Amino acid sequence: MLNNLVTDLNFEEISAWVASINEPAYRAKQLWQGIYKQAALDIDKITNLPKDFKSKIKDSYLPVSLLPQTSISSNDSLTTKVLFSAQSNAYIEAVLMRYEERNTVCISTQSGCAMNCAFCATGKMGFTRNLSSGEILSQVLYFESLLHKENASVTNVVLMGMGEPFNNYDASLKAIYTLNNPEGFNLGVRRFTISTVGIIPRIKQFADEKHQVNLAISLHSADNDIRSQLVPINRFYPLPNLIESCKYYTSHTHRRVTFEYALISGINDGDKMARDLAALLKGILCHVNLIALNPIKGSPYQPPSKEQVHLFNKILNEKGIPSTVRLRRGIEIQAGCGQLAYEKSGML
Repeated sequence: MLNNLVTDLNFEEISAWVASINEPAYRAKQLWQGIYKQAALDIDKITNLPKDFKSKIKDSYLPVSLLPQTSISSNDSLTTKVLFSAQSNAYIEAVLMRYEERNTVCISTQSGCAMNCAFCATGKMGFTRNLSSGEILSQVLYFESLLHKENASVTNVVLMGMGEPFNNYDASLKAIYTLNNPEGFNLGVRRFTISTVGIIPRIKQFADEKHQVNLAISLHSADNDIRSQLVPINRFYPLPNLIESCKYYTSHTHRRVTFEYALISGINDGDKMARDLAALLKGILCHVNLIALNPIKGSPYQPPSKEQVHLFNKILNEKGIPSTVRLRRGIEIQAGCGQLAYEKSGML
């Protein structure tokens, strides 16, 4: 049984709790803004809260969601990966990527992952548990506090770390909308991207609810058999059905879907594969993000040459499918897509 976290509460829930303990209503706003404007994950650092109120918080809730264990930065210092520990012996990793005009945080929604994608280090770990909404959003707040020291802020959040967000749907979306609240962190919903391997019922639910959050699909092949080899959930939600759900999403929301495609040498990177992908996606409002596979320890899969990556991209563009080659970041510290994993003694 997990203890309740103060970060699991949205503003309405904090306000209701404050009223239930006979505190003045303005205490809710003080607490809320302390957490989300000051990025104060330590309640004791919110200076305008009286000690007796802080004691009441601690009596009812865990004031700290995650504890940073280890941190490592890339050679160029632009990428920082942190290992956090949480309740119930759960561990997660999250990554901050600094760019010239933005600071993107890649966060986890589960400890481990049950999807077991063939080229992903997280999938090899197995699944521990879902994270609560407070644990999900606290990763963002941690990096926000770090960026404050650099006179900078988080500008974009991608739910692409450990886990399958659509298998933790409610907590993932609650975390997004808590961070979106204009009285607190105030990050626009279009600054968030939620990535799924293709949980079709949730894609349709996401479409029906007409969220403005960006949707990314981990595709990785236009061939159903190859995709089943790479992404085992494809056996339950096969590629033709997945594509239909993406069409459903775009037709109901009029929003573009992003397809993530990790290029693997000799598996899904050939010229014919590019043409097949273009044919599969023809007529869908979409964009393809190509990335050369980030290798993981013990895997037979390897990235293709730069020349093959750019040829694949060229074919897609010539066939009328918008695509770009994504910049790989933090590969040497195992912070790239598909590389997040941990040992209890530290990061892999």
